[in-house]
Amino acid sequence: MEEGTSEVKPDESIEKRPQFGNRTLSNNDNVFQHNAWDNVAWNEEQENLAQQKVNENSTVTLSDEKIWEYEQEANKYWDKFYEIHENKFFKDRHWLFTEFPELAATTVKQNMKQPLRSATESEDKSSTETHIKILELPNHSGSKILEIGCGVGNTIFPILLYNTDPNLFVYCCDFSAKAIDILKQNPAYDASRCTAFVLDATQEKWETPFEPESLDIIVLIFVLSAINPDKMEHVIQQVYKYLKPGGLVLFRDYGRYDLAQLRFKKGRCLADNFYARGDGTRVYFFTQGITFNCLY
Repeated sequence: MEEGTSEVKPDESIEKRPQFGNRTLSNNDNVFQHNAWDNVAWNEEQENLAQQKVNENSTVTLSDEKIWEYEQEANKYWDKFYEIHENKFFKDRHWLFTEFPELAATTVKQNMKQPLRSATESEDKSSTETHIKILELPNHSGSKILEIGCGVGNTIFPILLYNTDPNLFVYCCDFSAKAIDILKQNPAYDASRCTAFVLDATQEKWETPFEPESLDIIVLIFVLSAINPDKMEHVIQQVYKYLKPGGLVLFRDYGRYDLAQLRFKKGRCLADNFYARGDGTRVYFFTQGITFNCLY
């Protein structure tokens, strides 16, 4: 689901919100409660219409030179994106602990006058009292977390805010130097708990402030889709290299036939299910069947 495309209204039942995989839509009036439902499937007609739309916008008409430019200057397009939008485009991902409770270290139940909002929720000016539960995770005290493609910090700042483990340390990287600069200027950036650095995850060797097999969790949220599909396997191999045995990869990204894909016009396709947006940034749309070789 494209970030920010649908609205979820906060209410007092937020702590009862089911984990991903158990979202059953039984009342159509609740369709906007989540941005995805696990029991709702397209019928054959809907799937055929979606496939027809993708077929129409999937003819590659860009020149090899233009496709090469999008590849070689990808960081420049993202730098320009953040120069224009700064930290005002994406909302902080407060939904993280619903989707990925592994990011929280302690059980916290608190009353807040400002409701905890997800990335897809609109501003609520009321003073509604909301109960928030952050799940307890054993054996993760002192976790080291890395987010790849951190942008301006919409993931790491909620983690630093709600994960109160004093031994937690978060690394975050992006190949846009402009994004990292904006992130470091945020008052919430705490160098004692976080290190942000510039990294092109597709490069052959990574220069990192941590050692191989040292990370408990690596986060990839709406980032792998921005990478050339031919380079995705290398990125995953590097993720495997730096992850501790038994560590976790938390992944969320665009799915095939997402509205973002169906809305593309002709002339934006770079390769199979891989497109260039109007601002020059790129996006790939996944299926659940994708596999990578991570042998070292």
